[in-house]
Amino acid sequence: MSTTSDPLVALGALPGVADSVDSVRKAVDRVYGHRIMRRRSNEITSEAALRGARGSAALSGAEWALEEVRRRSDFSGDGEARTVGGALRLTAEAGQLLSIWRQSPLRVLARLHLVAAADSVEAAGRPWLAGEPVEEPLIELPLPDADEVAGRLEGLSRLISAGSSAPALVTAAVVHGELLSLRPFASHNGLVARAAERIVLVGSGLDPKSICPAEAGHAELGRAAYVAALDGYASGTPDGMAAWIAHCGKAVELGVRESTAVCEALQRGAA
Repeated sequence: MSTTSDPLVALGALPGVADSVDSVRKAVDRVYGHRIMRRRSNEITSEAALRGARGSAALSGAEWALEEVRRRSDFSGDGEARTVGGALRLTAEAGQLLSIWRQSPLRVLARLHLVAAADSVEAAGRPWLAGEPVEEPLIELPLPDADEVAGRLEGLSRLISAGSSAPALVTAAVVHGELLSLRPFASHNGLVARAAERIVLVGSGLDPKSICPAEAGHAELGRAAYVAALDGYASGTPDGMAAWIAHCGKAVELGVRESTAVCEALQRGAA
């Protein structure tokens, strides 16, 4: 990331980023203006959480049908079941951590990992140490060494705590991309990175009711596109960074489309 006083603002000025920000803002405003939101927003939030969890799990290799996620109550079985369970726990936990995020982002990240991993890894809730294995099979970027991970995590924490006038989409995309590039935990980094993106989008006020599941949008765009866009972020080039932000923006818009469809279905049922 840039070393300027507010690198997020600089990223927001990259070619094409303003268009992505504007498109996301308009899409979010449209779904918040839907007539069904005035009476049944809690139902939309609950459904968005479910769809977001399903999408995040799919990107981590557990591609379950939505109805299977809705039906199941026991997620203690195989690896896929535990991944889906972790994603569901994170969507519930993220809302409880909004007030802490700006003051102590590293504490929030540790909590997210603890919730995602549960008892499945010994290093749950702390960054990995030199020599410890890191499992994130779908991300093939070179893994930074432990010192670089620690330094960049601290830099990200300072950036978040300092606040920024950059658009929420830009901040969310950087948090997501940085965490997935660093993979600071021994496992479940994708789930944690996407939960952190959700926290930024909700806490910033862009999506205060958490009805725009970007995770569902990322899954719809596909793992190949996700990995390719992340490669652009990791390159650190202006074009690569702008492409990653645009990719995250498209994911939010697809999440909006999911919730708009839920609104329309509820409206038809109420007619």
